[in-house]
Amino acid sequence: MYLSNGNMVIRNATASDAPQLCLWWNDGEVMAHAGFPLGTGQTEEAIAASLAGDSDQTHRRLIIELAGVPVGEMNYRNKGNAAEIGIKICDRAQQNRGYGKKLLSMLIGELFKMGYGKIILDTNFENKRARHVYERLGFKQRRLNVNAGRNQLGVLQSFVDYELVPGDFCDFA
Repeated sequence: MYLSNGNMVIRNATASDAPQLCLWWNDGEVMAHAGFPLGTGQTEEAIAASLAGDSDQTHRRLIIELAGVPVGEMNYRNKGNAAEIGIKICDRAQQNRGYGKKLLSMLIGELFKMGYGKIILDTNFENKRARHVYERLGFKQRRLNVNAGRNQLGVLQSFVDYELVPGDFCDFA
């Protein structure tokens, strides 16, 4: 996948992105909302090997670039008629600037063009910023999973399941 809009690019992650992904995934501040306040502990080699298994038919990790500089990542996973997605703007200087909404619009629009009938995701209940963006895009809350898991430190976490169908999509790309 390669999508662009102005200075924003979403592209397939490759083995050459493993060092950057390793830095982000092992940064507890970046990964805390995903339940990894100590980071994931993955190596560059393991990440590169994992990326080799990506395909458009199963799942794909994507790199977000602004003006040619990697600033975050996205992903999607084929769940039959649905695509499950995720996003992280990892460069703190690029957070809260409206990029997430535009980048998600680009990805969601492409996934609907690829034939997916709905987009699904979950997010930590405490991630109010992300929940606001998802709801602005038209996602509907389907379930609140209270105390459904624990993070690496053993703290109980609650999650919100969201779903988006084409008729509810508010495209901000």
